[in-house]
Amino acid sequence: MPQADPPVNEEKRPLGGYLATMIAYGIVVLATTLLGSATGRALPRGMSSRELLGTALAAHKVSRLVTKGAVTAPVRAPFTRPTGEDGGPGEVSEAPRASSGLRHSIGELLSCPFCLDVWVITGFTIGHVFAPRATRLVTDAVAALAGADFLHLAYATAQQIAEGEIPLATG
Repeated sequence: MPQADPPVNEEKRPLGGYLATMIAYGIVVLATTLLGSATGRALPRGMSSRELLGTALAAHKVSRLVTKGAVTAPVRAPFTRPTGEDGGPGEVSEAPRASSGLRHSIGELLSCPFCLDVWVITGFTIGHVFAPRATRLVTDAVAALAGADFLHLAYATAQQIAEGEIPLATG
């Protein structure tokens, strides 16, 4: 009789908390769909390349601001704790405070920009259905902020190269 494979990872995963956040996400999407249908909202046409890029930049910036921003640390504090590692410029590094359950799952969402992106993009998508002009204004403004961040990083890198702190690759 074949034996079951041993568990690859003995670490307990907080599946209950993940399930709760997935259910919450599903409820948000379902409620939005029902509200849109009840109010006769038509789905927007597909995004243009410009709108897609702007929304991606805006989602990137909002996710980083919420999950890594020093100024948003009080929002995360009930769910995350500092790791002691350095973040990027103006950023902090945190991890979930709880080891399991919903509090851990929320801590992961609030400390991982990749995890939070799904929620942010969903929020922008809902905005495109219910308040398209306001959503475009917000995404454009936040995308411009993300662009400014990249320019700050490029400037700092150029300054380090000019001062010889970063050698130019030759070859």
